[in-house]
Amino acid sequence: MGARGDRVGPRGRRTPTPPPPAPEPPVPARRDAEATRAAILKAARHLLARHAHADITLKAVAERAGVSPPLILKYFGNKDTLFARVMSFETDADALLAAPVPGLGRHMARHVLASQRDRGADPLVRIAFAPLHGDHGDILRANFRAQVTERLAARLSGPDAGLRAELAVAALVGLGVMYGVARGPHLRESDIDTIADRYGPLVQAQLTPPG
Repeated sequence: MGARGDRVGPRGRRTPTPPPPAPEPPVPARRDAEATRAAILKAARHLLARHAHADITLKAVAERAGVSPPLILKYFGNKDTLFARVMSFETDADALLAAPVPGLGRHMARHVLASQRDRGADPLVRIAFAPLHGDHGDILRANFRAQVTERLAARLSGPDAGLRAELAVAALVGLGVMYGVARGPHLRESDIDTIADRYGPLVQAQLTPPG
């Protein structure tokens, strides 16, 4: 070795020592935080669909999410704040309704299936478990009406917009239940675009003004 750590070649020539490999860039903390919040919300949703709100503990949510209870407190403050997020449909409705009305039926059917397949979380099905949650079930129902069915109805033209919106959403809830709760094997083995092509017109029939 030379004085500067250079390597000496067979004829006494000094060759520069290659620099050490650059360290891998750290994973951004923001991405970690977003992934952790998503895991906590997913765990809380899973438990809310199977247990009464009063029986769910932060410890149970933490165990399912693979985090510590203090981390839930760090991101959400307390159990009530966490479940206020879980009982809101606003973010889910943004994605569910993100298409022009003429093609909205197919979009919504596909979104319900893709959400279950890719994220393990249906955007609507937790409304079916409102009876489990007492007074919190009333909050879930009120949010569902304001953020999903009434919001959809406001986009529809023609008569009976509220009824048609509720019938369209009922069809979507049924699809989500069959896929994620009943776990229908034929449905789960089928391509989601094929199902959206077949089921979308059923939903669209309620969205298109009659006559």
